[in-house]
Amino acid sequence: MVAPELSTELQSGLHGLNLDMPAAQQQALLVYLDLLVTWNKSFNLTAIRDPLAMVNQHLLDALVALPFVTRGPVLDVGTGAGLPGIPLAIARPDLHFTLLDSNGKKIRFIKQVVITLQLANVDVIQSRVENYQADTLFSLIVSRAFSSLEQLIRLSRHLLAPQGEWLAWKGQLEDAELQAVAALAEIQATQPIHLPKVNATRQLVRLRAKPA
Repeated sequence: MVAPELSTELQSGLHGLNLDMPAAQQQALLVYLDLLVTWNKSFNLTAIRDPLAMVNQHLLDALVALPFVTRGPVLDVGTGAGLPGIPLAIARPDLHFTLLDSNGKKIRFIKQVVITLQLANVDVIQSRVENYQADTLFSLIVSRAFSSLEQLIRLSRHLLAPQGEWLAWKGQLEDAELQAVAALAEIQATQPIHLPKVNATRQLVRLRAKPA
């Protein structure tokens, strides 16, 4: 049973992000959150323990990207406990998502989420990104996990479709990191992430590969 305060927190956060989400999708997000809280007690899937904090720092933080997730297929690199892939897949059932991670216990958790929520638009793959070969290239590659944009681009470039984009969650962008990326990709846009209860400087960075 999902606590009412979590539902209220989610609704308030969605309103703050100007996102209109059907009740069924909100319920699916809360079921995912409940599974995450339960599994986290035994498998240490995330360092965040408080469910209210998870609403803001996991669910809403993933959903800030929703306006930019307009085409698929979508690859979530280093998805961990299914972030941002699971919330985005719940919100966009019309797009196909592949969630990729090398950690076996996290992959088992995500597979259970997919079964429980009957997410027909999600594939779950256990692999390192540099070793993964996809039958279909991805229009969008998302990641919250990579510390370096350069590393994300170099390791996943072979999976990006022509005219595809990367969408990465980042903290403060340093000049050195931007210079390292300059030869590989063009920054299309940066979008500040504003979450009322998350006190951190972060942004979404959209990038497109330069011709080889």
